Amino acid sequence: MLDRLDLLVIGECVADIVRLPGAADQVHPGGSPANVAYGLARLGHATTLLTQLGPDDNGRLIRDHLAGAGVEVRTDDATAATPSAAVTLDGDGRAAYTFEIAWALGPVSLDRSPRHVHTGSIAAVMEPGAATVLGAVESLRTAASVSYDPNVRPELMGDHDSAVRRVERCVALSDVVKASDEDLEWLYPGQDPERVAERWLTAGPALVLVTRGGDGALAVLPWGRVTVDALPTEVVDTVGAGDAFMSGTLHALAGQGLLGADGRERLRSLDRTRVADVLRHAAASAAVTVARAGANPPDAAELKAALDRS
Repeated sequence: MLDRLDLLVIGECVADIVRLPGAADQVHPGGSPANVAYGLARLGHATTLLTQLGPDDNGRLIRDHLAGAGVEVRTDDATAATPSAAVTLDGDGRAAYTFEIAWALGPVSLDRSPRHVHTGSIAAVMEPGAATVLGAVESLRTAASVSYDPNVRPELMGDHDSAVRRVERCVALSDVVKASDEDLEWLYPGQDPERVAERWLTAGPALVLVTRGGDGALAVLPWGRVTVDALPTEVVDTVGAGDAFMSGTLHALAGQGLLGADGRERLRSLDRTRVADVLRHAAASAAVTVARAGANPPDAAELKAALDRS
């Protein structure tokens, strides 16, 4: 296991509230960065989440959920309500979404520098908290490797051109970037995802991963590309699949000694065999998650079993 505070995730927690006619609200812990932190802790890594949680029932629910996996939660002193996303289903199953999300993360001191930092989603684009996130990543990356997942939420991205600039700034600060083909279509309509990944590589990352749902995923590196098929599985829902893919990726990279500032050059010399191993871990992690309800990523034993079956 890595040292305490070795893996730091910075980003939002969101209470996902499902509302059905004639039924009580169902609240589920969510938020892409929080899901990644949860997945890393489930895989046995000492993980800290720097986030914003309100002193309310939703905040306590999420905090207990994360702590149950072993995530150390660090927050600022803000007292704003915990961010939420409500989905209301009518009698015909049609969904309407309502977001109540404010991201105003203030500075939080850390006891020691992490070896790796992950961020993304709303946290990296929504002000005023995005400035805190980017400032933290910029200061920490001298001693840590960095990963980023834009996890685009169109309703919350604001002006398109401004959002693209923010995403590209995060890409340039990162060593590993993961995006879905849907993310890339929103950011760069009509452009081929692989060409976008190649362009992002020239900005700084050593590795860009593109997930394609049931069509698998690809890794783009300076010397070429590696693909992996999605593992056959009975899909219950796809909630948290991309986040599980991300935590599986970081788990595999950590196992190969490729995280941390001292692993940065080794990351840039990845060969096809090791990239394929990373993709297998990521795909297996996602496959376990989609086979059960909610953002419920595998622990180390479940991931190994999925890899053994693949």
